[in-house]
Amino acid sequence: MRKINKFAVVSLMACGMLSLTGCDDAFEPAVENHKTIEQLEGMPQWAVGLLGHAYISNPLGQDPVAWTMTEVATDDAVSNDVDNSYRRMASGTWRSDNNPMDNWQYLRASWQYINQFIELAPKVEWANDPVAAELYKQRFLGDAYGMRALYMYHLLRAHAGYSNDGQLLGIPILTESETVESEFNVPRNTFVECIKQLNDDVDQAIKYLPEDYGTTDNINEVPSKYREIGAKADSYSRVFGDHAKNRMSARIAKAIRAQAALLAASPAYSDGSGVKWEDAANLLAGVLKDGFGNNPVGGIDPTGNQWYNEHKALESIEAGFNRPEFLWRSNKGGDSSNGSDWQNWIEYNNFPPSLFGNGRVNPSQNLVDAFPMSNGLPITESGSGYDPQNPYANRDPRLDLYIIHNGSQFKGQTIDTSVDGTNNDALNRYDGLSTRTGYYLKKLLVEDVNCNPNSLAGQYHVRPWIRYTELFLGYAEAANEAWGPTGGGSNGFSAYDVIKAIRQRAGIIGGDIYLEKCKSDKNLMRELIRNERRIELCFEGFRFWDLRRWKVDLNKLNETVKGIRISNNHYEVFNVEERKYSDYMYYGPIPYSETLKFDALIQNKGWGK
Repeated sequence: MRKINKFAVVSLMACGMLSLTGCDDAFEPAVENHKTIEQLEGMPQWAVGLLGHAYISNPLGQDPVAWTMTEVATDDAVSNDVDNSYRRMASGTWRSDNNPMDNWQYLRASWQYINQFIELAPKVEWANDPVAAELYKQRFLGDAYGMRALYMYHLLRAHAGYSNDGQLLGIPILTESETVESEFNVPRNTFVECIKQLNDDVDQAIKYLPEDYGTTDNINEVPSKYREIGAKADSYSRVFGDHAKNRMSARIAKAIRAQAALLAASPAYSDGSGVKWEDAANLLAGVLKDGFGNNPVGGIDPTGNQWYNEHKALESIEAGFNRPEFLWRSNKGGDSSNGSDWQNWIEYNNFPPSLFGNGRVNPSQNLVDAFPMSNGLPITESGSGYDPQNPYANRDPRLDLYIIHNGSQFKGQTIDTSVDGTNNDALNRYDGLSTRTGYYLKKLLVEDVNCNPNSLAGQYHVRPWIRYTELFLGYAEAANEAWGPTGGGSNGFSAYDVIKAIRQRAGIIGGDIYLEKCKSDKNLMRELIRNERRIELCFEGFRFWDLRRWKVDLNKLNETVKGIRISNNHYEVFNVEERKYSDYMYYGPIPYSETLKFDALIQNKGWGK
């Protein structure tokens, strides 16, 4: 007997995404805003609201105002905000009942909406035309399966771990919607089972979705799987045209599978996942070849490491269209005529105080030291030319792109972070405002934003959800582990090829003798790849998870964050903040409240119940 499950579609769905009229009841919904599953079968605009929850809860889109900035819980940065939850976590308050990295409740609640939608979609009257109705059904189903795979990946990254008996566990797999009569006290499935479910969902997404969306008037450009059910160019464009760009696609779903494979093949998970480095490398290569052809390295975006600087181009960019660096991105936001727009808060939070910012994220000396010299040699390498009393000279150009240091030019002024500086940009000059490390964030920030309350001026912003540079670096990592620095299996390109192209794009000069040294040493190449990943993806939310999936030594996980103290032109490195992680904190916890409610949920080792 089918249960009738009533629920309220949130006002955002009704007032925004679905363009329905009447938002007067947003805070106290009217009775008619509560619909049964049966009613939704004849109400496609309301039915798709269930799928809309998947995008509201998109883990890649969380905290779009200031990014998550989990780097302040690593060796890459600190926060000058004493109440910052990641700062507190890194300093010893991370518990199963106090977890800033928690994705459990948020994503599993929206998982229920996805399951409801998957059950409902085949019954909805999507259009009067039967071909268009079938195309809509396939598009929305594929979208739902792809988003469920994305949820699985992020839930595994945040909550998978080993139990006390040595079993690698994931999450409880639920493929049917729950009702009040469902059994909620269910155990966690194994990590292997979760990866299989993710792969099954990706297969379904690929089955239903096109590689990319786009309007066409050429029947030969309509994929054959849609022509076989009677689609013409006009009906295909109606459903899969330009207006649908930036939704889940087959290409994006494949990338999510590749990201999950890289996680599963990593040292923290490989013993219990059954996924090998070769598997991850081949999946990543497949996505890159789909995007750039048989020579994907040749398609690396020459300005991809400066994507956040091209805000002017966003003013005229059409919805859903991407630059070569982006596989998937957010919608553009931030009106250049409205300085108070919420998407400009990243500048309000992180500009130096002399520019009316709060200087929240302070990059570490540890990260600064990770940038090589312009000749590619690490600063610790003999012959690099590094001068600790002139530390920013002849460095990798990415250092000046990503970090504001003493003497940096920013918004037409020289930033002085020395102890004897003349304003609040100076080191520790003003609690909760000035830098604690001698550095301010530059990456992600749009210089043309004006935070002066007397002359506010905003700019357009966009947030990449999946960058191709991330996928290239993932391939380099997996390929090096599988076949060594210059091997590529049957893929035709190697870790060496990728890293060479990325470092050339960065501006490394002089033949890159250090890369050539690493070319014959797998261990050296591993460290170089990890360092390139640290630099290229800094402040984009990767470092915290990378350190854990690599299972770095606990001393590295707890590396003291350092800063630079400059006085009378003398540079002195000093300790800023300690890290206090325990040996079980390579894996995040299951929420304590959930283990209290459901005794079938086994907690990860070390986190208590």
